[in-house]
Amino acid sequence: MTVENQIPLEDYNRFRAFLERSCGIVLGDNKQYLVTSRLTPIMSSHGLPDLHALMHAVDANAKPGLKEQVVDAMTTNETQWFRDIYPYETLKTIIFPEFAKLSDRPLRIWSAACSYGQEPYSISMVIQEYLLSHPTAFSRGIQIVATDISPTVLKQAKEGVYDATSMARGLSEERRKMFFTPMEGGKWVINQELRGRISFVELNLMSNYAPLGKFDIIFCRNVLIYFSADLKKGILNRMAEIMHPKAHLILGGSESPTNYTDVFEMVRSPHGVNYRLKSKP
Repeated sequence: MTVENQIPLEDYNRFRAFLERSCGIVLGDNKQYLVTSRLTPIMSSHGLPDLHALMHAVDANAKPGLKEQVVDAMTTNETQWFRDIYPYETLKTIIFPEFAKLSDRPLRIWSAACSYGQEPYSISMVIQEYLLSHPTAFSRGIQIVATDISPTVLKQAKEGVYDATSMARGLSEERRKMFFTPMEGGKWVINQELRGRISFVELNLMSNYAPLGKFDIIFCRNVLIYFSADLKKGILNRMAEIMHPKAHLILGGSESPTNYTDVFEMVRSPHGVNYRLKSKP
């Protein structure tokens, strides 16, 4: 019997509907293997024999925290430092100079779906490097808000502690020495100065963003690909509502807002493409 056939189609479709309803993720028609691999440890730990029993327990709220564990397991993804490089070069050479003379408020950046923290910490490193050569920029400061649906990954992100395997994924030796302090057991902790400008907040992207405040830059990279067209449209339009005039939206390399909203314009640079909030007529 194949892995796919181990889950009855009725149970699989029931789980797909639950996942989309809970966090917006749309599973394809043949992702049973993914569900099995990610949820088997949870089912085993709770003494649940199969997906049918798991969904019954979730719907009945029979086990405190079970729903959160299931969503956590299905939304946790690997990440790396300075992913794709070009967004961070765009920050340093295009976006930061554009906002460097802000004098009435701090520059505010949102890292959406931040996972274990590599993205917001990478942004904070780029900020630190920019300030070394432009010490008078951003006189009112810079604030980074990093959000994720998973309390588990947020807890680790807040700690800022990474093992050797994590450190090897996209982080140069120079930056490791400059921004991290070695710990026992071969682990490294990111310096407090970089952590100090980041606030970690639990947030479901299907919820209201207004409590986060207004932003000049939003990173939402490699996230929209998991949502339906309607949810993508809602996410992008809600993001636009909390962006300052001329704010920038940075998406993944294969993502674009074009088919879902007309409130952004494409900005090309030598490093790649990002999107700017259009001025209101």
